[in-house]
Amino acid sequence: MQLAINGATTMTADLETDIRSAAAAGFELVELRSNKLYDYLEDHTVEDLKNLLAETGISVLSINTLEHITWRSDEDYADIKAECAKLSEIAAAIDCPYVLSVPGALRQGPKTDEETIEESVRVLNELADIAEPFGIKLGFEFLGEAGNSVQTLDMGSRIVDLVGRESVGNVIDTYHFYAGNSSFEALAALDPKKLFIFHINDAEDLPKDQLNDSKRLYPGLGILPIKEIKQHLDNIGYDGPASIEIFRPEYWEKDPYVVAKEAKEHAEKVLG
Repeated sequence: MQLAINGATTMTADLETDIRSAAAAGFELVELRSNKLYDYLEDHTVEDLKNLLAETGISVLSINTLEHITWRSDEDYADIKAECAKLSEIAAAIDCPYVLSVPGALRQGPKTDEETIEESVRVLNELADIAEPFGIKLGFEFLGEAGNSVQTLDMGSRIVDLVGRESVGNVIDTYHFYAGNSSFEALAALDPKKLFIFHINDAEDLPKDQLNDSKRLYPGLGILPIKEIKQHLDNIGYDGPASIEIFRPEYWEKDPYVVAKEAKEHAEKVLG
C-alpha cells in the first residue's frame, strides 16, 4: 500500500513546501489542496509544477477538493463545474489521476435518502462528463459529521454504484467512517475497484457529538478502528493508496518537515 500525505496535514505551509517536505519524509505520493495550488499558480506555471515534481520524485495522487457539490444554487453549481474543468485540466497536465469531491450540506431542511441519492448521482454524472475527456477520475468522499447530506459509506457506496462509471469512485476517511457510523458490512461489500483513496487519521477519545476535524490525530494515537478498517480493505483486495489527512491546528504550527516525518512514521506503524 503506497503512502501519501494530504496538504491539509500541513495546512499553513505552501504548496512547494508540502511537496518538498513529503519528499524529504520519503512519501511517494502527495495530495494537493486546491487553494494552495491556486496560490502557487499566481507566481508559477503548470510547467514549473511539473519540474518541481520531477525534481523531488513525488507524484500527485489527487487534487482536492470540489467542495459541497450537491444542493447548490445554479450560480454556485456553475462555478463548481467550471472548477472541475480547471482542476481536471491541471491534473491531466501533471499526471494526477484523481480530483476529489465532497457532498453538500443539508442547508435547506431535511432531505430524504432517495432525494439525496438522486441529486448526488445526477451531479456526479455531470461532473464526470467534464472530467472524463481529460482522463481524470472523480473521488466522492462522504462526510460523517452531522448536517452533511451523505454521512456514511453505506450511502456513498450506493451512490457510486448507481453512477456506474469507472471514472467515479469512493474515498473512505477513517474519521468520517467513525463519526458517521458507517457499517463494516458496507466495507466488506465494497468493490475494491470502486475505492480510489483511503484517507487515514485518528481522533481524540471524545463523544461523537464533540468530535470535529480539529480533534484529529496522527494514526495510532486515538480511538479510531484503523486496523479493523485496514483488515477489511485487505479482505476485499484493496491495494490502492493510503493518504494521511489531518486537520489539526496544533500540527499546523509545527515545522511541516517534522509533521510529514512524524505522520509517515505513525502511519507505517499502525498499517503494519
